[in-house]
Amino acid sequence: MSKPEKPRTAKDTHYAKLRRAHRDEKSGGPRPFRPRQPVKPGDPPSDGLVRLYGLHTVRAAIDNPRRKIARMLATRNALERMDIADPASLPFPVEIVEPRDIDRITGSDAVHQGALVEAQPLEPKALAELADTPLVVVLDQVTDPHNVGAVIRSAVAFGAGALIVTARHSPQESGVLAKAASGALEHLDLIEVRNLAEALNELHEAGFRTIGLDSEGPSTFEDTLSGDRIALVLGAEGKGLRQKTRETVTALARLDMPGPIHSLNVSNAAAVSLYAAGRHLRR
Repeated sequence: MSKPEKPRTAKDTHYAKLRRAHRDEKSGGPRPFRPRQPVKPGDPPSDGLVRLYGLHTVRAAIDNPRRKIARMLATRNALERMDIADPASLPFPVEIVEPRDIDRITGSDAVHQGALVEAQPLEPKALAELADTPLVVVLDQVTDPHNVGAVIRSAVAFGAGALIVTARHSPQESGVLAKAASGALEHLDLIEVRNLAEALNELHEAGFRTIGLDSEGPSTFEDTLSGDRIALVLGAEGKGLRQKTRETVTALARLDMPGPIHSLNVSNAAAVSLYAAGRHLRR
């Protein structure tokens, strides 16, 4: 009569997993994905990197020569959708994972679509490095990363060459901001200034007409459009433009809204004004 099998313990299972991993490593076989260090969902990396996720965001980061990527996590489906046939050809390590492995890093609420990269943040430029562009967007202490990302997306779509923000009271580059921008972050110069009023005066000297968007502005937006270089200045939700900013811009303007609501979310106001300013400049 054969002896009954002894029940397997947690310790036995642990050592079995270690033996399988050792065999796989020696044979070049697959290794299970494990985060390099314990992380809480949504925590930024501890080494100064940012986590960017989403198909458009990740693909744009890969295509941006200024973006330094440390590693990529992606599902096979995401790689196929990003038209990456050979991950080994990329100049950084790629780990093929399951969606839940990325959930563990971003949190289950993040719409990562099976793709994530850890990368160096893009270095903000100084105002003196502003390229020869006829259209820029200036944000006066807009702090919500969803709004800033949406503004960046509209700015790129309508041909703005730069986004100017204050060094303080502006969101840092993050996965949330980059996802809201849907890849546009890689196509726009981000310029950081310490004193916004001084920066506006520098724009004036460079030939820009600075137009501050204000729901109670004395003129309609269309009436303030003139010249061949325009900077659109938008303030934070609720408080709008600061007093010093209002006093420094060339003109304060309102978007003409005939409906019962007379204000828009800052990202929507940016999209509408960018469209109108772009049409003016093209004419």
